[in-house]
Amino acid sequence: MPFVRIDALRADSDRLDALGRAVHDALVETIGVPDDDRFQVLVSHDGATSTLRYDDFLGVHRDDGIVYIAITMRSGRTPAQKQALYRRIAELAHEYAGTEPRNVFVTLTENESIDWSFGNGVAQYVPASDAAAVARN
Repeated sequence: MPFVRIDALRADSDRLDALGRAVHDALVETIGVPDDDRFQVLVSHDGATSTLRYDDFLGVHRDDGIVYIAITMRSGRTPAQKQALYRRIAELAHEYAGTEPRNVFVTLTENESIDWSFGNGVAQYVPASDAAAVARN
């Protein structure tokens, strides 16, 4: 549980792996995600047939080193935990992948336990009694 998508321009497999590790390590350190709870989609855009767009919104000057990180997870984290997560992702993306912190764009989307199925067509976070009631309806 979290589901992470990382998009970067002209990133080779080593850079994508480093960015994935940075996000995962930050999730483990700041909000207590289990170490083996990794679900990521890592995408490199070539800049021609697929690309990323950005401007200098809020006075942050971005360049082709931009990395978009979209995290979906269950709700329940405090604003302080979220800010610590953003800060740690930027630090580790710089340390592991050489990505300037100004180029780390993170969006976090929260949802509820019923919104997850980890396989077999089952909502694993939903108690069995609740799942049976849903199946009867």
